[in-house]
Amino acid sequence: MRIALAGAGAFGEKHLDGLKLIDGVEIVSIISRTAEQAAAAAAKYGAKHSSTELEDALARDDVDAVILCTPTQMHAAQAIACMNAGKHVQVEIPLADSWADAEAVLKKQQETGLVCMAGHTRRFNPSHQWVHQRIAAGTFNIQQMDVQTYFFRRKNMNAKGEPRSWTDHLLWHHAAHTIDLFAYQAGPIVKANAIEGPHHPELGIAMDMSIQLKAASGAICTLSLSFNNDGPLGTFFRYIGDTGTYIARYDDLVTGKEEPIDVSQVDVSMNGIELQDREFIAAIREGREPNSSVAQVLPCYKVLHELEGQF
Repeated sequence: MRIALAGAGAFGEKHLDGLKLIDGVEIVSIISRTAEQAAAAAAKYGAKHSSTELEDALARDDVDAVILCTPTQMHAAQAIACMNAGKHVQVEIPLADSWADAEAVLKKQQETGLVCMAGHTRRFNPSHQWVHQRIAAGTFNIQQMDVQTYFFRRKNMNAKGEPRSWTDHLLWHHAAHTIDLFAYQAGPIVKANAIEGPHHPELGIAMDMSIQLKAASGAICTLSLSFNNDGPLGTFFRYIGDTGTYIARYDDLVTGKEEPIDVSQVDVSMNGIELQDREFIAAIREGREPNSSVAQVLPCYKVLHELEGQF
């Protein structure tokens, strides 16, 4: 499986590290914003080609699939360009930053029949997989999810503390993780409310947000998001159910009493990004729809669209 990766920033490197661990995968091309960054990543990960232009990778006969870790605003158009070039594509979250663009990506996937997957990593984290398995087995039902997504970001910086060329967004990026996960765990969302705090004078985005969700099952979700929180940072999920309470912190899981739960045997790795990439490659090899396909995650973007209309 010959892969091109576009966007060799903080998250792009997480994918490149994961891909190295998957048998039969070759990283062929690295595309990034500057030639220097692309060349450095290509040298580090053994790619034979680097460029600042995605089109250069799409023109190559030795590229089977593309992983997009580029700025949010580019995701939909680039995903469509990849499929137009006959390449399978995985788009880092969010798939798009508008409902119309999300629909356009699905339409192109249906036209081409290629694998098009969105990077909704929470579906793959061992902690959330452990909970999902119990829901599927009928031994745990969610009553409420309480989720906190907290960062301290007063300037336009990425996860490595480096300047970012684009502006992040609490709704279309960070809320997308939880909205999709809640629907994945509790069922279709039937009601959604949102309010946002003041906009940052320079970044032009809301720095705080509160979202309420209700699933058809009756389960509810309360999501708090902030770029103003001065630690601890990250996203923390509290599952309150009929047979237990669980707290998920990325790939780790504890009970409501902070008792560790061993999730090391849930999957072949403890790295959610690696597991996400393994699913992408397996779906291509097996000619099937992947978990977190564009079709599966599209309802999340409909909810995001509806929430945006409430501001």
